[in-house]
Amino acid sequence: MLDSTLRPLIDPPLNYLGARLSKAGVTANMVTVAGFFIGLLSVPALALGHPLIALIAIGLNRLSDGLDGAVARHSHPTDAGGYLDIVFDFIFYSAVPFGFALMAPQENALAAAFLIFSFVGTGCSFLAYAIIAAKRGLSTEIRGRKSFYYLGGLTEGTETIALLFAICLLPGWFPILAYIFGGLCWVTTASRIWAGWGTFRH
Repeated sequence: MLDSTLRPLIDPPLNYLGARLSKAGVTANMVTVAGFFIGLLSVPALALGHPLIALIAIGLNRLSDGLDGAVARHSHPTDAGGYLDIVFDFIFYSAVPFGFALMAPQENALAAAFLIFSFVGTGCSFLAYAIIAAKRGLSTEIRGRKSFYYLGGLTEGTETIALLFAICLLPGWFPILAYIFGGLCWVTTASRIWAGWGTFRH
């Protein structure tokens, strides 16, 4: 919901850093892969009861997610890079609630399962729309230049990042925040299904 609003604010510094990294010989795929594995460090950090360390890993992962696209725009964007980016994003998003389930199984496991279940809904509806949109030659740059069609919704990247930060800063609130955000994800999923049906049925 907020991605398109924040894009004009975050793009200039990301593009500056992306240009510097590209000139230094760093590729977008290097940034994507490094950010992914840094982000996965949040899982053992959470399992061991260190949510603030997990927060650092999450923050670095999200920074790399913005930087890889900026680096690509200053070099040669590729379909392979876009593929890695989105696959790693969805794996990472589901890894964090899994880490909270490991941290406190009795308190967090059910809420974590519901949140991952909800991420599957938003992810499937997002990617299915992108596949058919590509087949029909549809495109948009409302959320910046992307490798494929980005369909918006109530819970986009900005809102998900806010959730991940919140649950690391307030780990005791994980179950309630997971249930609330999971419910909002299903609103997003329903709106995307409706949008897809309306766009593609003819």
